[in-house]
Amino acid sequence: MRRSSSARCPNSGDAIPIISRASNATLASVSRASLVSFLDMSASPTTVHKNVDRDELRGRLDELARRLTTNLADDGDANAASRVRHDEILAPYTTFRIGGPADLYFEATTADELANAVVIARELDVPYFVLGLGANILVGDKGFRGLVIRNTSQHFAFHDQDTSCRLWTESGAIVKNLILESVRRGWSGLEHYVGIPSTVGGAVWQNLHFLSPAPERERTMFIAEIFESCEILSEENERRTVGPDYVRFGYDDTIFHHRRDIVLAATFRLQRGDPAILHRIMQENLSWRGGKHPWLDWHPSAGSVFKKIEGVGAGRLIDQCGLKGMRVGDAQISHIHANILVNLGRATASQVRELIALAQHEVEKKHGVHLEPEIGFIGEF
Repeated sequence: MRRSSSARCPNSGDAIPIISRASNATLASVSRASLVSFLDMSASPTTVHKNVDRDELRGRLDELARRLTTNLADDGDANAASRVRHDEILAPYTTFRIGGPADLYFEATTADELANAVVIARELDVPYFVLGLGANILVGDKGFRGLVIRNTSQHFAFHDQDTSCRLWTESGAIVKNLILESVRRGWSGLEHYVGIPSTVGGAVWQNLHFLSPAPERERTMFIAEIFESCEILSEENERRTVGPDYVRFGYDDTIFHHRRDIVLAATFRLQRGDPAILHRIMQENLSWRGGKHPWLDWHPSAGSVFKKIEGVGAGRLIDQCGLKGMRVGDAQISHIHANILVNLGRATASQVRELIALAQHEVEKKHGVHLEPEIGFIGEF
């Protein structure tokens, strides 16, 4: 969940290799096994995607759509039908702007609707995926066979307690919005994560992190440091509130990577802060990120593609292979950050896969290091 804020162009005097595609010989040397090594990552705690008979699945999807629409109508939603849609293209809902259609698409606007949709999908044995802002994922060109639930539940409340505050928020709330409101109220804790596109659910799932304030930037700050508790729908379909001991925060890791629990809401503990200092931290972080990450508005991406390697960044290894600027179609290894692949306009998931496999091959050949993707691969490719 590390993303763009602003882009800085390479100096005009720099000699930048212009490479449009990998050679046939190079691509031929990339084994099928190297592709499978990351395609198998598509199964995540919030993803269930099985091989199922299409006709049988279609019948269960129709029943699922009927039950979702009926529940919404019973709750007085006049727009129930528009929130349950068939064959919805997923590209606009991802930061990469890549992805084919979902068989069935549902927008959950409350934590209760999110939980209800997951329970029904589980009851009907329908593959499902919970989608937030669509960062850190690549959706296949053929889309997703099953139900995609877009989590837009965004209710939140601040509970002031003298010099501290409890912020309760549904998991679909956008972290950017919570940062702005927290700073406006003079509460500190979230401002460090400015510029990272994420929902609360994604932030908890991945243990969102960024470097501590300038100028030292001496350590990594994690969302776990302000996390108090979260309400989940467990994989056993029980709604319960759990704390840090259950979540087991790690680097880019939590229990939710290993269980099919769904985060419905979370509570964070914030501290009183000087708004002037909070705004300074935000501006410094945005400026720092802007020099190292491409702007999402101009060059959509999923963020860092490969996992961190102890002692050296994956981007540095890729750069040392001379791969900055390498293109396959409209998928490109960024000139700004070699661990970020960008969509120059009409990139496809298959082009991104090809570029990822190429980077893996070249780094392993030159440095003897295997790059492991950290983004999720969702659906059919």
